Amino acid sequence: MVTTSKRILVIDDSPVVLAMACHALAEAGYQVETRSSVEEVESGPVAGFDLILMDVQMPQLYGDDVGMALRYQRGVKSPIYLFSTLDDEELKTRASDTGLDGFISKQAGMDHLIAEVRKILGT
Repeated sequence: MVTTSKRILVIDDSPVVLAMACHALAEAGYQVETRSSVEEVESGPVAGFDLILMDVQMPQLYGDDVGMALRYQRGVKSPIYLFSTLDDEELKTRASDTGLDGFISKQAGMDHLIAEVRKILGT
């Protein structure tokens, strides 16, 4: 495993998804932080990450709305990717409509997550 200084924030309300993504990304050498609620996102730091992965189907709000708030209200410059089990066409539309950077399907598994993150971050 090669350790990188790249920092990734994973926002998801599922403890299982958070644990799996955190483990896979850490094993791939990334520094990972997690948030499990909109409240944690609102109150915690979100600047300084190289990538933000945002679940779409959160209990209080849709993740694409939270991603838009991060980008346009809080001025987050990091790439923000939707990370969801929704079908690819819906994710593509949501990312495009909200001005976010793209999406990664949870259904494709953790190997796909790592491959996509490597492409996004150039690592």
